[in-house]
Amino acid sequence: MTEMKNDQIRQGVRDNYKKVALKNIDTNSCCTPSCCTPDENQNISVKEISQKMGYTTEELTSIPNGANMGLGCGNPQAIAVLKEGETVVDLGSGGGFDCFLAAPKVGSNGKVIGVDMTPEMISKARKNAEKPQFNHVEFRLGEIENLPVADQSVDVIMSNCVINLSPNKLRVFEEAYRVLKDGGRLAISDVILTTTLPIDMKQNMELYSGCIAGASPIEELTSYLQEAGFKNIQITPKDESKEFIKEWAPEHRVEEYIVSAIIQAEK
Repeated sequence: MTEMKNDQIRQGVRDNYKKVALKNIDTNSCCTPSCCTPDENQNISVKEISQKMGYTTEELTSIPNGANMGLGCGNPQAIAVLKEGETVVDLGSGGGFDCFLAAPKVGSNGKVIGVDMTPEMISKARKNAEKPQFNHVEFRLGEIENLPVADQSVDVIMSNCVINLSPNKLRVFEEAYRVLKDGGRLAISDVILTTTLPIDMKQNMELYSGCIAGASPIEELTSYLQEAGFKNIQITPKDESKEFIKEWAPEHRVEEYIVSAIIQAEK
């Protein structure tokens, strides 16, 4: 892809998330967005979507109203094994959902930083964070390819169905490596490609911003992680995720091409 194409992709994704951020989403209502694509025809609630991704009822009731917008493809919290005092960065933090779940795990001596390139998402997350228990949570406007985070300052990097949206995934992992401390780790949930996408689907901007057309196969992601410098790389497909992925764009039968996976690696 040319740089112009890359910028077109970023703008398309940003426009999509702006619409989601400005949408007033009721956690218990139907007709809500799933993953990255607002779909007015779904008869499923945000809460139901999140439970399918592995979040517990306790987790879903512990966060500010509006933080959970049903955007994601898994639960990075389940693999992050966060510890008291750690600093965590969430790539593509949206309304702050995973950041708010990470906050009590790292405690007041820890820090949670959400990074998102959509101003409307940052505003929404900051409003959600206006509670005393989230004083150690902050949200920064920026691209995940150019993180507004200092070198070697982070213990854990999380992300939930966002890296697939980047047109420069190698750069994302290079930036992750830069900001992680020695021994730091990745705890990522994302979609991976299981077979070749038809050209018309690959060039469909709606499917790109819907976490489908930008997915990469395991071999490609592994190569990016290795080139960035990571070790102990593990990418684990979750076949059960097809149960909610098939609802993203039913007319394209996307569950035949992508699946959610857990991506782990260490610096």
